[in-house]
Amino acid sequence: MTDKIKVLIVDDSALMRKALKEIMMTDPSIEVVGTARNGQDAIEKVHDLKPDVVTMDINMPVMDGLTSMQYILSDYPEMPVLMVSSLTEEGALTTFEALELGAFDYVAKPSGTVSSDIYIVGRELIEKVKLAYKSANRKSINYRMQRSNNLSGQKKTESMKKQDFAMNNELSKVVVIGISTGGPSTLMEVLPMLPQDLQAAIIIIQHMPPYFTSSFAKRLDAACRIPIREAKAGDVLRNGIGYVAPGGYQLVVRGENGTIRLPTTPKTVFMPSVNVTMEAVLDTFGGKNVIGVLMTGMGDDGADAMVKIRKAGGITIAEDESTAVVFGMPREAIERGGAEIVVPSYRIADEIIKAVRRV
Repeated sequence: MTDKIKVLIVDDSALMRKALKEIMMTDPSIEVVGTARNGQDAIEKVHDLKPDVVTMDINMPVMDGLTSMQYILSDYPEMPVLMVSSLTEEGALTTFEALELGAFDYVAKPSGTVSSDIYIVGRELIEKVKLAYKSANRKSINYRMQRSNNLSGQKKTESMKKQDFAMNNELSKVVVIGISTGGPSTLMEVLPMLPQDLQAAIIIIQHMPPYFTSSFAKRLDAACRIPIREAKAGDVLRNGIGYVAPGGYQLVVRGENGTIRLPTTPKTVFMPSVNVTMEAVLDTFGGKNVIGVLMTGMGDDGADAMVKIRKAGGITIAEDESTAVVFGMPREAIERGGAEIVVPSYRIADEIIKAVRRV
């Protein structure tokens, strides 16, 4: 018998600890080795129990989850921490801060801090615990903090001029980036490397629930040289601006000027869907003006659209397995012949720049 994945559950609610443990116990490959009632308790339990994965609540007494995670990663930089956060704007902001500081990923509680319906996300929770355990791409807390400091300094020196620059540009090309599990941290490594004079609009399809995408767009904007905003119906695509698709909607573009529409159909597994957006952009602008990018994520969303973009003369870029947190979506695109370029995440920004400049 193979060793089980040892999980430590951290939550200040006894109801949530019980529910999360019951969810974990439904999978024979997972063993809950302990629970902790606050962040300080979690630090002590991590030292005593040496779990493989920690699920971490955010809002707790004595010590919150974000502070606790930083102490844990300082001592165990490769220990994957999965944030279990409230589906609120405040919860989203803290979650993204945790991701930047080294958390593996997050699962959103369906109905607040104490979610009696947490079982709704049980399958997602189990899948992400397994992915966290398998991931070989964890980075230390010191790396995350250093990167965060560098990006903050970059923002201060460029924020005054980047918006004015972008407003003067119309539209040359459109880059559509599709990404899912592991996406927030990966995007923070790619998007800040794009120059403010990029002659293309960037559309970001990150599988993410409503309430999270607005906060995510703000954090990306703070880190990047180009302005990034949550897309709104009626926005017109412009060079040097990034648009994050809002959760719960599809993002499509219509008309020669690239006006954004946000319908609630077609209903797909993910709202927004990478396939839906890529195909809409391709239909509107033609292959030679479109660049498709597919990075870490479960499933195959975007793979078929990448094939269509490439056949239509567009440029397609997929993340290599060596850096993908989850090599699902990019693998499907590669295997179907939809990836012209396959590179690790740290080279994707350079490939986007080259693709935009290619005639």
